[in-house]
Amino acid sequence: MTANAANEQGWLPLGAACKVLGVNETTPRRWADEGRVRSFRTPGGHRRFAEADIRTLLQASEAPREALGQITDIAITRIRRRLQARQVTAAAWNQEMNEDVRLRMRSLGRRLIALIDHHLSGRSRRGRLLDEARELGNEYGHELASSRLPLSTTIEAFTFFRRSLDETVAKIAARHTLSPEQAAEAHDQIARVADTVLVSLTRAYEDHQAAGGHWAL
Repeated sequence: MTANAANEQGWLPLGAACKVLGVNETTPRRWADEGRVRSFRTPGGHRRFAEADIRTLLQASEAPREALGQITDIAITRIRRRLQARQVTAAAWNQEMNEDVRLRMRSLGRRLIALIDHHLSGRSRRGRLLDEARELGNEYGHELASSRLPLSTTIEAFTFFRRSLDETVAKIAARHTLSPEQAAEAHDQIARVADTVLVSLTRAYEDHQAAGGHWAL
């Protein structure tokens, strides 16, 4: 692309391209280097990006985002169905919980789903997302420790909800024919959030016990 293109319509400076896509400055540059976005450099050395290519990439990214926005309803329905299954009701981790603890774990599951939903649908920044995941894990770690629920049971219950989330993303990916890369990215984001919650939950549980474990009677 020649410098004369600088006078043509339909070219965006780096900042504008980033604003349209909602990404940082390295992304349009990388896509241009990979040939996914047409670009040229002005005489002053500044890059301009083809607006049509930027808009096309934006539309491609919004389709899976809209599909993954369904995760809350689908995941909650799946979890409710699975909680009624015989193998789950008879599971040792489920039998060890009283009704109060079950309600706490269901609340944790719903809040975890909502947290991931906000991120996948673009309503939460990644840095803030992980902060909220740590806060959620810390809160429930202390609550579940005070209920005298063994840590192993807490982790088993947590992985039950996590599996439901993974299965939900797989279902959405198949229904909306998301690409393998899009599905893998969604799974990776769920894993990052779930792992952060679990680590924080475990640490808070252990801290509660180390502090003397003021058990709720």
